Amino acid sequence: MKLLAAISHHGLGHLAQAGPVLAQLHALSPDLDLTVWSALGTEALQSRLPFSFCHRREAADVGLPMVDAVTVDKQVSLSVYLDFHDQWDRRVAGEADWLREQGFQAVFSDVAYLPLAAASQAAIPAVALCSLNWRDIASAYLGDESAMASVLTQMETAYLAATDFLRPAPSMPMEWLPQRRAISPIAARGTNRRAELAGMPGVHARDKWVLVGFGGIGYVRSLPRLPGITWLAPDGWANDRADVIPLRCIGLPFIDLVASCDALLTKVGYGSFVEAVAHGVPVLYIDRPDWPETPFLARWLDEHGNGLPVVEAEAFSPRAGEYLERLWKKPPKPVPQTNGATEAALFLRRLMTG
Repeated sequence: MKLLAAISHHGLGHLAQAGPVLAQLHALSPDLDLTVWSALGTEALQSRLPFSFCHRREAADVGLPMVDAVTVDKQVSLSVYLDFHDQWDRRVAGEADWLREQGFQAVFSDVAYLPLAAASQAAIPAVALCSLNWRDIASAYLGDESAMASVLTQMETAYLAATDFLRPAPSMPMEWLPQRRAISPIAARGTNRRAELAGMPGVHARDKWVLVGFGGIGYVRSLPRLPGITWLAPDGWANDRADVIPLRCIGLPFIDLVASCDALLTKVGYGSFVEAVAHGVPVLYIDRPDWPETPFLARWLDEHGNGLPVVEAEAFSPRAGEYLERLWKKPPKPVPQTNGATEAALFLRRLMTG
């Protein structure tokens, strides 16, 4: 079974969706011959794909260049889209030749559209999976740019060429995609390692532990000093503070930290929201009213978990403590089923085996 998986490199959220699907597919079909086409680093991919694969480390799409984890750079985004789509037809034809030469039986994309367009031209079945698509996202920020008209049409045509588009809950509606299929939420599962964490230097067992995660896009802020709270934060956030433990000093998988913490501080994002809810962890998140996914993700979080939006300035002020206390007073909700990875893996296996 030879499969190409194309994974967007816009942060780590697309890997958080695609990784569990590919891990389940490998468990179902240990003979899986996987090539991953993504600009993400090999180490990042290996953190979610604990088996052998080939890595084509190139960008399979553009995503949206960001100023930081919560702010889109519209001008740079316009430039990179126009460059990415320069001589589009020739580029698609070249990638279609490569797919045929490699002998792929299918293409799976979360949610790069160039591989979908190439697969269609190569007559190879292709499945997209994501809670969003880049045509809708790019249109929201750049749709008023006349130069983007042909780009958006090419993006739309590429997505329409996919055999199926799997939409894990919660997703944007994407009603213009007739081949869309709803599936259950996707979430990797971690191991609660509180006992192990409590024995590490600087970690106070009686404190509340708040994990900080902003999806792999460059972002560093100063965390407030809050009594009774220890922050588990990315490298670069600590600044030799006793109440901030750098993740490199912990050395545990991020998903295990999600399963072990008392709250998650993050931004609006599929992986963060669904993984936190799957582990019964409350979420304090920086609101992103301009991000097209926000209303759908926020509504799902309200229905299935405990979350509170906060403006960026207050997230890194003493007021964060007030929000966290409000979260911890909320009664827990039943953890929803997150079987989307298995559903998608079974779908892919049926596609590849007939």
